[in-house]
Amino acid sequence: MTTPDDTTPERLSRPQSNRLHVLVTGAGGFIGSHLVEALASHGHRVRALVRYNGRGDKGHIRPGSGKSPSVDVIAGDVTDASQVRRMLEGCDAVCHLAALIGIPYSYSAPRAYVQTNIMGTLNILEACRDLGVGRVVTTSTSEVYGTARYTPIDEAHPLQSQSPYAATKIAADKLAESFYASFDLPVVTLRPFNTYGPRQSARAIIPTVLTQALSGAREIFLGNLSPQRDLTFVSDTVEGFRLALETPGIEGEVIHLGTGEATSIGQLAQQCLDTVGSRASIISRTDRIRPQKSEVGVLLSNPAKARQMLGWEPKTMLVEGLGLTAEFISRHLGAYDTEGFVV
Repeated sequence: MTTPDDTTPERLSRPQSNRLHVLVTGAGGFIGSHLVEALASHGHRVRALVRYNGRGDKGHIRPGSGKSPSVDVIAGDVTDASQVRRMLEGCDAVCHLAALIGIPYSYSAPRAYVQTNIMGTLNILEACRDLGVGRVVTTSTSEVYGTARYTPIDEAHPLQSQSPYAATKIAADKLAESFYASFDLPVVTLRPFNTYGPRQSARAIIPTVLTQALSGAREIFLGNLSPQRDLTFVSDTVEGFRLALETPGIEGEVIHLGTGEATSIGQLAQQCLDTVGSRASIISRTDRIRPQKSEVGVLLSNPAKARQMLGWEPKTMLVEGLGLTAEFISRHLGAYDTEGFVV
């Protein structure tokens, strides 16, 4: 560990016997499953909440994770306030990642997004307040900014909802802000820009292109090719969450996790094809394009605050991250639907 100086934030120094007991909601998801593994590997005890289903499906939680003495996998739902409170008992901190995240689905089921993203977050905040939880890390999204009014986007950029999904995430962010201001709840809000990597579903651009290309498709069907996105590899995003748990004096802050570089969807798709040696054509289809006023044109972060407050820097270059993602997908191609449009 680096010795703190004027540019490196202090870390909460805890011996192994005093490691944090952390509830991770959304633990079966793409980012959540990586976070569970990272926290356990750094000596923290993890209570991993996966959404209940009758199949006993734990999502992306790997078979060995639940057998680790430092990881306890439990099934439940953040929309159940009494259950949330029971799950948080005995925890020192929470990383709240549980959410509905697909933007197209939010057009047809906005009430479900309100229940999970807003009410689920309220349940977490109220339980943490009642139980005296020492650190609450909530998960925002760059979608809360809508199309950038200026770039790079810093944390002071106005919030504007261009989808029901974005509206519910803004509401959740503001609830967290209000609990810090009203009740001094030790909340930190992380705002990842577009995270990618192994285990991401095919509703996202990179797995969509790679699964089609690796299946031998000659034509890759996408939506709008002009939007620009700031892409962060999942291990870097997860490191940001770990640092947000361990760094003192950042309560009440909103912090970006992004690279400060943007790539258009069209350029990104071509880079994916180049990664796997595909000569497929990229075709934009109208049925995959968002409503015009809902499309977000540019998301480009200013990551300076994360560097200053957390000592966080993204380490994985896009070309390396695409290679790692392609390798994972090629080994699990049978788990992906390469024909349909995943929302």
